[in-house]
Amino acid sequence: MATIHRLLAASIACGLASTAALAADAPSGIDLKGIDRAVKPGDDFNGYANGAWEKTAQIPADRASTGVFLEVFQKAEKRNAELIKAAGEGNPAAGSEQRLIADYYKAYMDEAGIEKAGLKPLEPALAAIDGIKDKTALATALGAQLRADVDPINATNLDTEHLLGLFVAQGLEDPSKNVPYLLQGGLGMPNRDYYLKTDKDMVETREKYAAYVQAILTQAGTPDAAGKAKAVLALETKIAQAQLSIVESEDIHKANNPWPRTSFATKAPGLDWNAYFKAAGLDDQPTFIVWQPATVTKFAALVASEPLDTWKAWLRFHAINENASGLLPKAYDELSFGFYGKTLTGTPKQRDRWKRGVSRTNVDLGDAVGQIYVKQYFPASSRKEVQDMVANILKAFDQRVDTIEWMSAATKQKAKAKIATIKVGVGYPDTWRDYSKVVIKPDDALGNHQRAELAEYRHQVAKLGKPVDRNEWWMTPQTVNAVNLPLQNALNFPAAILEAPFFDPKADPAANYGSIGAVIGHEISHSFDNTGAEFDAQGRLANWWTPEDEKHFKEAGQKLVAQYNQYEPLPGLHINGQQTLGENIADVSGLAIAHAAYKESLGGKPAPVIDGLTGDQRFFLAFAQSWRSKTRDAALRQQVIGDGHSPGPYRAQTVRNLDPWYDAFKPTPSEKLYLDPKQRVRIW
Repeated sequence: MATIHRLLAASIACGLASTAALAADAPSGIDLKGIDRAVKPGDDFNGYANGAWEKTAQIPADRASTGVFLEVFQKAEKRNAELIKAAGEGNPAAGSEQRLIADYYKAYMDEAGIEKAGLKPLEPALAAIDGIKDKTALATALGAQLRADVDPINATNLDTEHLLGLFVAQGLEDPSKNVPYLLQGGLGMPNRDYYLKTDKDMVETREKYAAYVQAILTQAGTPDAAGKAKAVLALETKIAQAQLSIVESEDIHKANNPWPRTSFATKAPGLDWNAYFKAAGLDDQPTFIVWQPATVTKFAALVASEPLDTWKAWLRFHAINENASGLLPKAYDELSFGFYGKTLTGTPKQRDRWKRGVSRTNVDLGDAVGQIYVKQYFPASSRKEVQDMVANILKAFDQRVDTIEWMSAATKQKAKAKIATIKVGVGYPDTWRDYSKVVIKPDDALGNHQRAELAEYRHQVAKLGKPVDRNEWWMTPQTVNAVNLPLQNALNFPAAILEAPFFDPKADPAANYGSIGAVIGHEISHSFDNTGAEFDAQGRLANWWTPEDEKHFKEAGQKLVAQYNQYEPLPGLHINGQQTLGENIADVSGLAIAHAAYKESLGGKPAPVIDGLTGDQRFFLAFAQSWRSKTRDAALRQQVIGDGHSPGPYRAQTVRNLDPWYDAFKPTPSEKLYLDPKQRVRIW
């Protein structure tokens, strides 16, 4: 959820929508036409910076939202499509990465072939489920489906359809080698709240999910589909009741639970763990970190207590469901979109097939596409310029630590040591993933995905017990996102996000520092948010704070929690300030650091006035315009309930905590965003 890997825009990256261009129509780098001058900056800075844009912005029919992130995404998507479609030109050699890319995409785009195959590609898996005769065989089936499809940070990647998910990273207390983490899963809806909340919207969503499960099972010719669907929903409700909430899962200290493999039988009785781990290929692992121990104990008890036929129905549904979107015939695809698209996000139209094909290829053969992407679209000059900006912002952070009045010298020394050892990756990794052992066929879309997913699992398992690669990347270069890796004390800034309007080599520095500079500052600050601050310079879970400093830090965080709890994106639905605390700290601190770095970049000279805007006004407007977004209500509800990030319009209001914003826009105490200087949250 929000601990080991911090994704800058997890929710946005997972629900990417088309966008109207930012259209920086002036030398300032600011979209002047997007500003609504009828709104007072001190009442609603997002409304002021983006109000005119919001009035005319249309969410395309195949998208859940629209906004600046998507302008950048669309540019990357178009480039990726061209690269992927061109990969097969010249009849590349069998086994080459160009051939793998071409064959993967060809198979996905072969709708007639997928239609003709029907459920045949799934028949071996479905037959194996039908053949489960006892609970030991069930444990084997559950272990065989374990995949490396979770991380504890990104809420969208936590609730895997598999009962448990595997995450491989260095130990929390021993950074010398990689260890296996087990995390809760088992749900078909986004998270436990969809099963447990009793408000009208959630009740209606559950009813539609029950109908969807039945429809999928019926389409697959499952006997007594209605009864099995009812059993699946009842089982998933029990799984949800056993799970921890997002906020509970964010507590890193509650997550550090090393269980010897031999102790699972007594700590979590009811599941044949020997059979489970053998099927998962993990029977040689001495110890696991169990992120939610009470949940795993309850899961094992459910394996023992729930009827075998219920588990078999659950396995059958998920075997079909996880492949229904695009990999099975149109009837399954449309059912899947009807629930996951229309119901959960309010999106009325399915994305074009080629767009989904590009997305699938990027997921399963990401580094193969990424190598081609950076050769064509990310020059060394851009990499160098962004590296210089990162260095400037790190320097500003280091200098800022010296000025923190409440922090003791001992804590400052530790913080500065951590800053000095942060590893920054810009654009792309120095080493690439090898796909030579992945079998990709031009006529087997579902099999291609399954083999790629299994190869990723084996890649992760192969790292267990081995030294940690501090330079490992966790995103592909063509991803429009950024990430902080507290365990590695590292940052990744993929090439695809280093594009206008986030980064433009020709733009005024104020705009660049307000947009990509704030993104960089955000990711750096994650090393010092409520979770990152728990890790030392080596990425070890260790308390490096004096008791007094830690108390002050946590009190400041709670002031930010209270501030965000007040925001109400939908009637009766407030942002959970505790759930979004890490991201909000990173926004506040990152913006402050980016501003300090911008001022330093001026070399003591005053910033020019451009288009009637001062340098600081351009800086803060660029920040707010980077977060402009318009989201369908259902998708917004899903984000507020299940994501660690506040919605974009509220991230734009971060400015209210920075003194320079008050100097730039002169808000008065009577205006809504105004905070008394003592109320402004200053953490870093």
